[in-house]
Formats: sequence, structure tokens, C-alpha cells
Amino acid sequence: MRAVHFGAGNIGRGFIGLLLNESGFHTTFVDVNSEIVELLNERQEYKVVLAANSKDEVLVNDVSAINSITEKELVIEAIAKADLVTTAVGPNILAVIAPLLAKGLSERVKENRTPLNVIACENLIGGSTLLKEHVYSHLSEADQALIKQLVAFPDAAVDRIVPNQSNEDKLLVMVEPYYEWVVDESMLIGEKPAVKGITYVEELNPYIERKLFTVNTGHAVTAYLGYHYQISSIDQAVNNDEVRVLLEQTLNETGELLVKKHGFNKEEHQTYIGKIIERFKNVYLADDVTRVGRGPLRKLGPNDRLVGPAKQYIEVVQKQPVYLAKSIAAALHYDVKTDEEAVKVQQLLAEKGLQHAISEITELIPSDPLFELIVEQYQLLN
Repeated sequence: MRAVHFGAGNIGRGFIGLLLNESGFHTTFVDVNSEIVELLNERQEYKVVLAANSKDEVLVNDVSAINSITEKELVIEAIAKADLVTTAVGPNILAVIAPLLAKGLSERVKENRTPLNVIACENLIGGSTLLKEHVYSHLSEADQALIKQLVAFPDAAVDRIVPNQSNEDKLLVMVEPYYEWVVDESMLIGEKPAVKGITYVEELNPYIERKLFTVNTGHAVTAYLGYHYQISSIDQAVNNDEVRVLLEQTLNETGELLVKKHGFNKEEHQTYIGKIIERFKNVYLADDVTRVGRGPLRKLGPNDRLVGPAKQYIEVVQKQPVYLAKSIAAALHYDVKTDEEAVKVQQLLAEKGLQHAISEITELIPSDPLFELIVEQYQLLN
């Protein structure tokens, strides 16, 4: 079996590439980093180290790589022969890879009538659907009609923490032992991709929100509150009593929302929350709060990991999300001078005031009960 994977970074090699290898695929990585591409072709293998006391090593072999800038024809040829295409390039790069993927699919369907699934493994709701939109924008109507019969873009939710790292071996990558890769079975074409580690579900949205409102929310909360209490790393922040209690209370709020909205078992979800918090404590994943908290403008967006669940909490649970509001307030206080978005937030607060800043950043209106709660919590954090 052959897989083409866009993105030979740490997530690509340490998560998706590892599982593809363990499932018997030959994986061709597609990337712009010429050094990584050359090393993968030279060695045809690399090591993945699990971030745990054991430091277990896994050898990933049967791999190759193509430079998507200088070897476009080879990428097109690989897509034409692939049994599966995956990505881990970052949400903003999906539009960049779309033209080449579109050419590859156009060539593929001329001769290869085998159904193909293209799965975007990104930290994004509806990543594959978005990739499909980008790809179709580069196709003629005739090609779209033909590709629609043979190619599907099933959405996925992925979760694995890969810490910041600088290794002497440029291909070696450290990842946490825990992972989750959930794929929407209803969006597949042909047979299910035989990848060990994928969980197929009939409805993906509950699992996407469970991950987003627990892992992503929890990570951001830990970062912003950790920064507020002048703690430098995520693991140290979680081990701080004040931060940990606030984190637990915040995830209890998102948990209450998820259980009521999606019907998750309450006890099982509490276990899931506990597992996520333990992951944040992993000293081998020690990450700076300023890296995890970077980009507060995006993270304070109206449907992102803080404001999104807070709005839904009011609507679904019909109570005040006090701890989510406190976390939003902490994000508004986040004033890292080297973070461009943090600087913009602070400039907005200084020039136009708290209420205008909240409206512009979160798109909430002053009459919204969450708006008032954020103002209250912001002032309490001063």
C-alpha cells in the first residue's frame, strides 16, 4: 500500500507517518524543506522517541520524500498511484498545497479508477472539507464531476502533543505516547483505509468539540493563567495549585456543555479530563506558556477554544461560565512583547478601552451576558 503525506514536520513524521508505517504503508512525504527531503531519501527511515520515562524508540522505515517546489511532476505521479493521501501542514498551508493536489487528482482519475480518500489531519474543524474547497477551486467543472465520483475528503480530528525540540538528528522526533485520530466514516469513499490507530465514527462533530473544548481550551487556559501567575512552563503551571484548580473548574464547565450537548457519559468524560490534565503535567513535554499562548487574537475568536464554548455554555447549560470568562480575561491580560497578536490586543485595550476591545476581538455585543462576565473577570484579575 502507498500513502502520500503532505508535511514532513514533527507531526507528519511523529504521528501520521508513524501510524502509516505501523499499518504497512510505504509513505512518500511531500515537503518544501530540502534538507529533510534529502535526509529521508538518503536514509529511508527515522526514529520516533516516546516522551515518557521509558524513552522508547520506534523505527519508522519504508519512507521516501519529494520536494514539492522542485519536483512537482513526481508529486503528481505519486498521487496518481496512492492508496491514501493525508496532510499535516497547518491550516493556513492547505490553500498552498491545493493546486498541486488538484493536478495530481486530475491526472489520477484519467487512468486510476480506484477510490481515494484524502484526509487533512489538521488542528481545525472541517479540515478536509476546507482542503476540498481549495482543491476544487483549481479544477474545471468537468474535472470536479469526475473527481467527485472517485475521491472523498473525510473530515478528521487529531490529537497528539509534539513538544518544541531541537535534535542533533534532524529526522528524530519526540512525541507523547497518547494520540487520537478520529475520522468521519460517513464521508469515506470505497473501503476504509486500513490504518491502525484510526477510530471511525458516524458523526465526527462531537469528537472534534470534545478535543477542541478540552485539549485546546485546557492548553490555552493553562498558558494564560500560568503567564498571569508568572510561571514559565505548562507542566509547572499545571502543578501550581491555583492554576490547576482554575483549569479543572474551566474544564468542568466545558465538560458540562459537552455531556449535555452530545450525550457523552459524564463519568467517562471526567476520566478524559483527568487524562488530559495528566498529559499537560508530562515533564518530557515541557512547553513554554508563551509558545502555547501565542496568537491570542485567534484564540479569542468568536468560535475558538475560549469564547466558543463559553457562548455555547450559556445557550445549552443556561448558566454563567465564570471560569471560562476568567480564562478569557487572562488571555486579554496576556502582554508578551514578542507576540505580535498580544501586542495588538494590548494596543487595542490602551487606545480604545476594554469594552471596545472585547467587542472587536470576540464579536460579542455589550448586552450579551458573556460580555458583562468578561468585563467583571478582567477587572478582578487586575
